[in-house]
Amino acid sequence: MELLHSGKVRDVYADGDDLILVASDRVSVYDVVLPTPIPDKGKILTRLSLWWFEQLADVVPNHVISATDVPEEWAGRAVRCQRLTMLPVEWIARGYLAGLGLKEYQKQGTVSGVELPEGLVEASKLPEPIFTPTTKATEGHDEFITFADVVEEIGQETADRLRTVTLDVYKRGAEIAAERGIIIADTKLEFGRAADGTLILADEVLTSDSSRFWPADDWQPGRPQHAFDKQFVRDWSSTVTDWDRTPPGPEIPDEIVEATRARYIEVYERITGKTWEA
Repeated sequence: MELLHSGKVRDVYADGDDLILVASDRVSVYDVVLPTPIPDKGKILTRLSLWWFEQLADVVPNHVISATDVPEEWAGRAVRCQRLTMLPVEWIARGYLAGLGLKEYQKQGTVSGVELPEGLVEASKLPEPIFTPTTKATEGHDEFITFADVVEEIGQETADRLRTVTLDVYKRGAEIAAERGIIIADTKLEFGRAADGTLILADEVLTSDSSRFWPADDWQPGRPQHAFDKQFVRDWSSTVTDWDRTPPGPEIPDEIVEATRARYIEVYERITGKTWEA
């Protein structure tokens, strides 16, 4: 097989007409891959994505061909999937104010051009979920763009369709997670076009790398939340005072590695109702 692309977390291989998407145990923060892996992370992300793809199959088609027809050395962390022409936008839905969305709101009262009420604080629940796209940067950082920018990039019909689908995926996921005591504060999706033009949900979906997960019984606006996601590693990295957020990143201490793995496993088990077995 031919390695087509090695990303921050996933590697993509060509296998005939299909692709093999392999999730590693690498972890990145601020677009920098840290030198310390999180054991089983790739398997957890893959298994949670596959579970969500099944739950969302009636909302939008996805790229999965098989989770078992993959090379043995990648079993459990790889998916055989369709080749797609990926769209140059990060499709983000937010139901709560956090992360870069919070910073953007604090600066100008909007996120991706969407006006929000005054007086919101960190972790505030929004009146309704909003669509806040960003660029898909190959270098540097993703940047907020407006829906009008998306229309200019890919056309009105596709932009309208995928804004609706992005919000529908978020709402369905948030509803299912809420029944299990988990808040999905926001999530990032990726879409591509199949050869026949069909719009397809790709990459990962509603995982601890692509979403913010908070325990509902501990949610309190106005402060940082208990994170079942990558935010836990981001928060730790901000305490490393001699790191300027450029490569190389700092080594992650053993206790942070273990706590991160435990949080990823806990949210997997709470959402899916399944016991984690590596």
